[in-house]
Amino acid sequence: MEKQNFLNVKNVYLSFGGIMAIAGVSFHVNEGEIFSIIGPNGAGKTSILNTITGIYPPDKGAILFEGGDITRIPVHKRPLKGIVRTFQNLELFKGMTVLDNLMLSRHLKMNYGLLSSIVWFGKTRREEVAHRRKVEEVIDFLELTHIRKKYVYELSYGLQKRVELARAMCLEPRLLLLDEPMAGMNTEETEDMARYIIDLNEERGITVILIEHDMKVVMDLSHRVVAIDFGEKICEGIPKEVAVNPKVLSAYLGEEKWI
Repeated sequence: MEKQNFLNVKNVYLSFGGIMAIAGVSFHVNEGEIFSIIGPNGAGKTSILNTITGIYPPDKGAILFEGGDITRIPVHKRPLKGIVRTFQNLELFKGMTVLDNLMLSRHLKMNYGLLSSIVWFGKTRREEVAHRRKVEEVIDFLELTHIRKKYVYELSYGLQKRVELARAMCLEPRLLLLDEPMAGMNTEETEDMARYIIDLNEERGITVILIEHDMKVVMDLSHRVVAIDFGEKICEGIPKEVAVNPKVLSAYLGEEKWI
């Protein structure tokens, strides 16, 4: 059964010195939906993701996940709760292979210690095999088999973006935050990424929060959308409502109608 208010952002404020990045933003995300955050450059979209993932604790307000307050939970513990993100700027080890990057992303799930990893037998070996199996499932799902042994620096930008998505999926997210996953891609790569996002949402039941400047993608993929401008929420609703909202048309795209 779908959980209402799977994630609840409540009256969040965040400032950097005298600059207010987020000014009292509130919204909720239901389990199983694709929820998009839109707004012009500098509106505070990534800052909102950073508060949800714990990179920046908010000055005021609260963030609830499945009814529990996670506002002050350290950033490294949030993936263990199922909250995982990708980054606008790729966070991959480019001198390592795709497979090694994905195996490394499983470190939060690994229970063996340093001594066990040196000896590498029994329980440690079985656990390593289990982690490898999870990684191989993601490789198959995102159609990365043909590049699994390639170094990341050898790949096109679009494929590196897909590896970044795979890295996040290897942590078995329940809430996946995607920060401009289509940025810098050509049309074919954008269509492929959109298909993967739909598949992971529909087939794997992963709830998605999406930041994306391609409005066609946002309107096609999203169940609901929130629009931000100067750190404030100006509109929230289903895509066709947000698309014609006067505040969105004015703040985000001037008077030009884009749908």
